[in-house]
This record gives sequence, C-alpha cells and structure tokens, in this order.
Amino acid sequence: MLSMLAALSKVSTFVGKTFAVWVVLFAVMAFYFPETFKFLAAYISILLGIVMFGMGLTLKAKDFSEVLTRPFEVFIGIAGQFIIMPLMAYLLSIVLNLPSEIAVGVILVGCCPGGTASNVMTFLAKGDVPLSVTISACTTLLAPIVTPALVYIFANQWVDIDPAAMFMSIVNVVIVPIVAGVIINAFFGRYLKDAVVALPLVSVAAIVAIVAAVVSVSQEKIAQTGALIFAVVVLHNALGLALGFVLAKIFKLSLPKQKALSIEIGMQNSGLGVALAMAYFNPLSAVPSAIFSVWHNISGPILATVFANMQDKKSDERQKCEALGVPVR
Repeated sequence: MLSMLAALSKVSTFVGKTFAVWVVLFAVMAFYFPETFKFLAAYISILLGIVMFGMGLTLKAKDFSEVLTRPFEVFIGIAGQFIIMPLMAYLLSIVLNLPSEIAVGVILVGCCPGGTASNVMTFLAKGDVPLSVTISACTTLLAPIVTPALVYIFANQWVDIDPAAMFMSIVNVVIVPIVAGVIINAFFGRYLKDAVVALPLVSVAAIVAIVAAVVSVSQEKIAQTGALIFAVVVLHNALGLALGFVLAKIFKLSLPKQKALSIEIGMQNSGLGVALAMAYFNPLSAVPSAIFSVWHNISGPILATVFANMQDKKSDERQKCEALGVPVR
C-alpha cells in the first residue's frame, strides 16, 4: 500500500511539474482530432468543480489569517486583481478592435479570480506564499459577486449579460465545491493525508480535459482566429504580471510581496472563464480562457525562475550586518 502511494505521489508530482506540456499536447490532439474530445464539453462544469473541490481540500482557516494580520496588503492584491486584469482586457479589446465573441472571452477571463497555480509559482519565485494563498482564496470567494458585475460593466456593449444567472453558476461550480472541500478537510483531514498526494494529478487531468473540450468544439474558429487570440492572451498576461509588480512597488512593499502580487494578479482562474463562456456565450468566447490556461503555465514558471534569482538588497545588507555583528537599524 505504501509503495503504491509513493508511486502515485511521484506520478502526481511529475504530472504537476509538466502541466503545461500535457495541456499543449492534448490541445493539439483536440485540434486535429476534434470528434474524439467533443463529448467532454458536456462535463466542463463538473470538471471545474472537481478542481475547486481539490482546492478546498488544501485550504484551512489559517489561510485567511493574513486578512487580519496585514489587511492592507491583501486589499492591494484583491483590488489589483479585479481592476488591472478586467481593465487591461477591456482596453485591449477596444484598441485591437476584437470581434465581439473574442472580446467577451478576453474580458471574461480578465474578470475571473486568481488561479490556484499562482500559489505554486509564488513559492518557486521565492515570493510571499501566505500572502498569495490568502489573495487567491479571497478573490475566489468574492468571485460570485465581483466577476458577474465586472463582466456586465465591461462586456455588455457586445452581448447581453445575466449577472444573476452567472452568480449562481459561480456559486455552484466554485464556492460549493470549495466549501465542501474545506469542511471535509476540517473534519477528516487526518484521514485524507495520503489521498492528497493525488490532487495535482486529478487537477491536471481535469484542466487538460477542459482545454481539450474547448479546442475540439471551436476547432474551425481557432483555425481562423487562433493567432490573434494567442497574441492578445500573451499581451494580457504580460501586462497583468508587469503591472502587478509595479503596483506593489508603488506601495513600497518588500520584494517577496512584489513577486507575490505580480504572479497573483497576472494569473487567472481560466477554468472558470471556460465554464462561464460555454454556459452563457459561445465556444469561441471560451477560447481565450483555454489559451490562457496553456500560456500562464508557461509564462508562470519562466517568471518564477527570473524572480527566484532576484535579490532584495535590504535583506542582503541586513544579513551581512548580522554576520559581522553590526547593529541593524
């Protein structure tokens, strides 16, 4: 039994680290063999619910403690998430004169809360992980209200928006599974420690299936507009990462916090964007979220590597002074 769990843990870790490769591989397969993957479209909400349930299993009450100990920093992250990304999506849609279906999709992913992958990227970047986890958790819990409102504000010029229906969808596919996971973790967490090692494997499989579903049902449209959507998604993600870092600098936060805010603001819960687009708009509107899911798992590790090699000068000076026995002011 132990050997099986150890093997499962290794497989799960490997799949988690090579997440982007699997997403790209299955996206390409779905593009060239769409009929094979179209059936998955009917299960997108269920698949996202599985991912969110897994997120809930990893959350604890202490993950929200940063709200009480440093509310200002958490507020900056939440405000940045729900202002920078939606606004950049809207401006890109206007400036580039995007077709309505694509514009709605870009704005939708911009209005989604932070993605769970941001916490891992922040850890790899040697950033402030507790701050990242708290911001992700808070933006996710705020999503049922904030996301529909933002989509209505920024996208209603292209399509009719039903904020109330969108609110219920987010509650059902995000909040309910997360709360269920948190409750189960609170009462039965000690019995689930061994099973948690499989979470990365399950989450990757679910997200890969979501991306494959969107690509398969949108294959013809992607062939026509895929390059444009990819360019917009890359630019949107880059602007979010850059402006998140700048925002933290403006408020004179430490380097680890700058890294956390940059990654937290620039990476979105693209799975939610896919589910909402498929439910309320059309398959093409889901493509920006699907491509975002692929791209931010490429840009994230790259930026994390760059950030990991960045040094905080003040921290270095403090360490040198302590080593020499010089009082630190």
